Amino acid sequence: MEPILHLAAADLVIERPAGSAEDVHFPQALARAVIDSYSLPGETVLDPFAGWGTSLVVAEKLGRRAVGIELVPERVAAINRRVSAAAVIHQADARDLDTLRLGQIDLCFTSPPYMTATDHPQNPLTAYSTMDGDYDTYLAELTGVFLAAAYHLRVGGFLVINAANIRTGEVVTPLAWDITHALTPHLAFRGETYLAWDRPPPTFSGDYCLTFQKS
Repeated sequence: MEPILHLAAADLVIERPAGSAEDVHFPQALARAVIDSYSLPGETVLDPFAGWGTSLVVAEKLGRRAVGIELVPERVAAINRRVSAAAVIHQADARDLDTLRLGQIDLCFTSPPYMTATDHPQNPLTAYSTMDGDYDTYLAELTGVFLAAAYHLRVGGFLVINAANIRTGEVVTPLAWDITHALTPHLAFRGETYLAWDRPPPTFSGDYCLTFQKS
C-alpha cells in the first residue's frame, strides 16, 4: 500500500447496509486497497471483527474466499444478506477464535472496536454491552485475538489492522501505537499507512492501517 491513502467520509454513510442507522467502520475503498495489496485471487481473507461485513463483501468482489467472525446477531444476519453462500460467517466472540475451525488464512484484515484509556466504562469486546471496560485488559485481549488469527496465517501472510489514536478532551489514547507495541515481539511490523480523510473524525488524532507479516 501507499504510505498515504485518501478517503471520503461521505462513503461511510453511503455504504450503510439497508435498514441500518449506523455507519460502517471503514469504506470499501480501504478494504479494496488492503486486499489488493496483500492477497491474491483465490486466497482466504479473515475479518475477526466483521461488523457489517465491508471487508468480506470486498473480498468476494475481488475473487477471494471470505471468512468472518461477528458477535452481534443482527450484524451477522446483515452480513449473510450481503455475501454469497460460499462465505463462512461465524456468530461468535472473537476472543474465542481458537475454538473455531478456520483453516489456513492468507490475509487477516480488520478494525477492532475502539476504546479510550480514560472515561470508557463500556467494554468494546462485548459490543459495548457491559460496563467492565478496562483499557489494559482490553488491549491484552485484543492482542490475544490478533495472535490467534496470526496462528492461522500461512508463513508470509499478512495481518493488517485499521486503528486510530483517539482524542478525549486533551488526552490522546495512542491505540494504534499500543497495538503495534504489543504485536511487534511476535510479528514483523512492515509499517503503517496514514488514512487521510477529507473530513477527519473529530475524535481521531490519526487513523492508520498497521501492517504485520508472519515470518
